[in-house]
Amino acid sequence: MKKGMILALGLALLVGCGSQANKGSGIPVEPKWKGLPYRLALDTKTGTPNPASVSIPAIKFTANPDSLETRVILVMRFTVPGGAGKEPVQHRMIGTPADVRGETGSLPADYLDRTSKAMADYLAAYCVEGKVSASAALARSSLSPQAGDAEVDTKRLSDWLPFEIMVKKPHKKC
Repeated sequence: MKKGMILALGLALLVGCGSQANKGSGIPVEPKWKGLPYRLALDTKTGTPNPASVSIPAIKFTANPDSLETRVILVMRFTVPGGAGKEPVQHRMIGTPADVRGETGSLPADYLDRTSKAMADYLAAYCVEGKVSASAALARSSLSPQAGDAEVDTKRLSDWLPFEIMVKKPHKKC
């Protein structure tokens, strides 16, 4: 009889509890990762000197493990001073795809060197010299090279990372 009462009490407890899988705790669960899938930061280590007249600093990334990409594009926005009495002009440069792996890492140094060279050529064409305010963001590799603001915002994988670039004397004709 003692065993029967213990068994009945145990069954009553189990039946009264019901299925715990169907019941939530009532507390909303915050997502582990908020915002866009990638976060960018400037690498504080001094990199190798770049022979181009523009040197984009090394860029590190941290990625949401649930939203990893294998190929990304670096999008650069930069503001160049206008001529005498003119407003500064905003420009955008969309790079070529680059391979990235893992949850943390850096954009490849050769990729940033090619981007620095392309930006140096572009700025030299306009005889830009001195400080240039820039920002960089990662986007999906399917981004069109002539993408407008709307497409860039739709395919952007990170927030904009602001920084400044010093442009050395571009060439003798300026």
